[in-house]
Amino acid sequence: MSEAVIARLDMTQSDFEAQFSALMISPFESDTGLTQKVADILQTVASEGDAAVTRLTNEFDQRDAHSLADLTIQQEALDAALVTISPDLRDALALAAERIRDFHQRQLAESWQYEDGEGNLLGQRVSPLDRVGVYVPGGRASYPSSVLMNTIPAKVAGVADIVMVAPAPHGEINPVVLAAASLAGVNKVYSVGGAQAIAALAYGTETIAKVDKIVGPGNRFVAEAKRQVFGRVGIDMVAGPSEILIIADGTVDPEWVTMDLFAQAEHDEYAQAILISPDQAYLDEVHACIDRKLPEMSRRDIISVSLRHRGALCKVPNLTSAVALSNRLAPEHLELAVAEPRALLDQISAAGAIFMGAMSSESLGDYCAGPNHVLPTSGSARFASPLGVYDFQRRSSLIGVSAVGAQLLGDVAAKIADAESLEAHSLSARMRMPDAQ
Repeated sequence: MSEAVIARLDMTQSDFEAQFSALMISPFESDTGLTQKVADILQTVASEGDAAVTRLTNEFDQRDAHSLADLTIQQEALDAALVTISPDLRDALALAAERIRDFHQRQLAESWQYEDGEGNLLGQRVSPLDRVGVYVPGGRASYPSSVLMNTIPAKVAGVADIVMVAPAPHGEINPVVLAAASLAGVNKVYSVGGAQAIAALAYGTETIAKVDKIVGPGNRFVAEAKRQVFGRVGIDMVAGPSEILIIADGTVDPEWVTMDLFAQAEHDEYAQAILISPDQAYLDEVHACIDRKLPEMSRRDIISVSLRHRGALCKVPNLTSAVALSNRLAPEHLELAVAEPRALLDQISAAGAIFMGAMSSESLGDYCAGPNHVLPTSGSARFASPLGVYDFQRRSSLIGVSAVGAQLLGDVAAKIADAESLEAHSLSARMRMPDAQ
C-alpha cells in the first residue's frame, strides 16, 4: 500500500488523540496580510462605487470594461443560455430545482398571534428580506448547483430582488451558471467577483443596490470580505473547506465508499475526507481501492493532496466510538454507510447533513436530493444549521397590551426596573397602569 496516500489511525494507539485532534484544526490560519488587502478593497469600493468595482475587476479578472454596464449580464442572456444548453442538462437542472423548491417550501414560517388571559395580543410577524446577494464562484470550476441552492430558498421565502455576482475571468462565464440563474429566478446578474463584489453588495454603488444579506461560497478573499462586512449586512456563514466523514460497518461496497471520499477530496487541496470503521479488513480494502482508483481520476492531483494532508482511515472498537468521534468533528457531511443507519441516528448530535444508508451518496445531496448543500463547516455544525428559507425571513414580535394587562405587567416591569435602578423604565410602566391615573 502507498505510504503517503492517506493516514491510518487506530484508536487503541497511544498517539491516536494527538493525531485525531490534528484533523480538527482548520487549515486556514489567520492571515493579517489578507485581512488588510480585503479591508483596503472594501474601503475603496465604499468610497468610489462603480468606478472601483470596474477598475478592480479589470485588474483581477483581466477584463477591459469601461463601466459597470459592461459587466452587467442582461436577462436575455440568461434566458438564451437556458435555451442553448443541452436538453438533458436543462431537464436535470429543472428536476433538481423542483426538488429543492419542494423541500424548502416545507420550511416556510408563517406569522401567528394569540391573546392571553388578560387580553394582551402577543405574536410573531414573519416577512421576507427585501434584497439578497448571491455569490457564485467562477475560475477553475463553475457551480450551477450553488445558484439553485442559494437562490431557490430566497424565492420561496418571498425575497423580491435577488442579485447574483459571479467572476468571469477574461470575460468568460459558464453558460450553465447563467441557465441556472434563469431557472432559479435571479433578477440581476453582474460578472463581478472577489472582495469587490462583496463590497458592492454590502455598501451599494451607483448601479448595484445594497442588499440585506449575502450568501454563497467563494475563495479566501470572498470569505474574508464576508466576515468583515457582517453586521452591515447579514451573511450565511464564513465557510471553511468542504468535508465528509463516513462511518462504515463493512456492509457497503468499498469502491462506493472510496468514490465518496474522492468526491469530497476533489473539491480542493484543503477538503477533508475521513472514514471511520471498526472493521480492520474493510479499512484495508478501502485503502487498496484508493491506491487502485486514484491514478484513474481526472482530478487525481487535487485528491492526492487532500487525502495526504487532511484525510484519514480510522480504526475504532465499535460504532458507538465512531459516532462519538463524529460528534467531536461535527462534520459538514456525515455518511452512515451501515446496514442500520436509523439505529445510529439518535446518537448523532452534530452534523450539517446526514446521509443514511448505502444508497445515500453525498453527491446526491450536492445536486438534487432536495435539502440545501450550503452547510456548516469546520465544526460549526455544533451551533449552526444548513441554509434554508428561515435565513431569508425576518421575525418581528407583536405586543399589544390591554388595560388589564397594563396593570399586571406594569407592576411586574416596574418592580424589575427598580431592581435594575432604571427609573425611567419604572415610571414608563407605572404611568400606563390604570390604578395610577
